[in-house]
Amino acid sequence: MQIYIDGQYFDEADAKVSVFDHGLLYGDGVFEGIRVYSGRIFKLDEHLERLYDSAKAILLKVPLSFDELKAATIEACRRNKLKDGYIRMLVTRGKGSLGLSPDSCPRATVIIIAAEIELYPREYYTKGLRVATAPTRRTAPAALSPSVKSLNYLNNVMGKIEGKLCGAQEVIMLNEQGYVAEGSGDNVFVLKKGTLFTPPIFAGALGGITRRVAMDLAAGMGIPVSEVTLMRYDLFVADEVFLTGTGAEIIPAVEIDGRPIGDGTPGPITRRMMEAYAKLTRGEGTPIF
Repeated sequence: MQIYIDGQYFDEADAKVSVFDHGLLYGDGVFEGIRVYSGRIFKLDEHLERLYDSAKAILLKVPLSFDELKAATIEACRRNKLKDGYIRMLVTRGKGSLGLSPDSCPRATVIIIAAEIELYPREYYTKGLRVATAPTRRTAPAALSPSVKSLNYLNNVMGKIEGKLCGAQEVIMLNEQGYVAEGSGDNVFVLKKGTLFTPPIFAGALGGITRRVAMDLAAGMGIPVSEVTLMRYDLFVADEVFLTGTGAEIIPAVEIDGRPIGDGTPGPITRRMMEAYAKLTRGEGTPIF
């Protein structure tokens, strides 16, 4: 595997960053996860735009232009002969002192990893996920905007751990007011009486790219979509629930906190959404080769 770091490519064993990098020391940086399907990078421009927006929000200057970073991403996929897989792109504050201030970091570090991925076993897509509500609350938007995909995911990690302790494969994270925010790394959709509902950004949800694709697919099917605040109750009594994310794609949830969703199997709308998403991802994207 060839990994891009600041303009050079290294074998995995030689791909290293300084222990003084503020991305490691403080989680100071941003990232994107991007999927590759059939030799095409799905929604590459949208992911890069979000990366630059996240960096701007935390006053982090990406040391490459948009076009340069795009070209480096495509080249990383080419070097790894990646036809189906996952790209993890990171921009850290860079090497600095042990102090918290970013003033000691003269230049950001850019890392691109292009590799294979399987976030969930295939059976979860056919049978659905067991989901639990995490005791840990989602970081408040007033503390850090959920629109910033920062390197500090400890909040999400704690939720994931708590879900595992409950025997669940994924979790629902609530905000400080007790409303549904998102999964540990996924957006949440609820189907009730023919309408799809998803939490708004201000509730603590990331404005996911797959979330937007799902909303567009639903609109194309004539399914109304509404962004509203949701309670756990709304999940319990939903006809269908599914999660969306770059890594997870569209995946059904069939049980939440011990309550079966619908009849306890992936619902027909969820299956239609999954099929439409699979078709879209295999016919659209930035060519690698």
